[in-house]
Amino acid sequence: MEGDAELQDLYREVLLDYFRSSTRKGKCDPADLRAHGINPVCGDELEITAVLTDGKVAKLRYAGHGCVISQASAAMMAEALEGADIAKAKALVAAFKKLMLENGDAAGLPPELEQLASLEGVRKFPLRVKCATLGWNTVMQGFEAAKS
Repeated sequence: MEGDAELQDLYREVLLDYFRSSTRKGKCDPADLRAHGINPVCGDELEITAVLTDGKVAKLRYAGHGCVISQASAAMMAEALEGADIAKAKALVAAFKKLMLENGDAAGLPPELEQLASLEGVRKFPLRVKCATLGWNTVMQGFEAAKS
């Protein structure tokens, strides 16, 4: 049990570090991808913008407000997707959503999503899963809109 408590403390610190980080906060202007997402249950809100160059996510930023989970998850997402080609970015989104929505195994996450294991405990709280996936769902909307 003591190990579980230590792990929870570590995960809490990881989430708080990402929540406080301003590394990828803001907006890309101009942007090739722009999407807005809101969680009507709690009011968390995100705007995702990105510059897409040569089939890659050259730069990805998020802006908005919400709980530690939604903001930290968006920050981790921006870090993971920036630099990836679009197909890889979509695959990373699918892997994270599988973890959160289908009780996937965090140990099986791609290396780019390693930090996201800290969100695994969120699955115990179904309403919070929507917070954790808000940015990921929003960026997928942006990918779909950008290709049309």
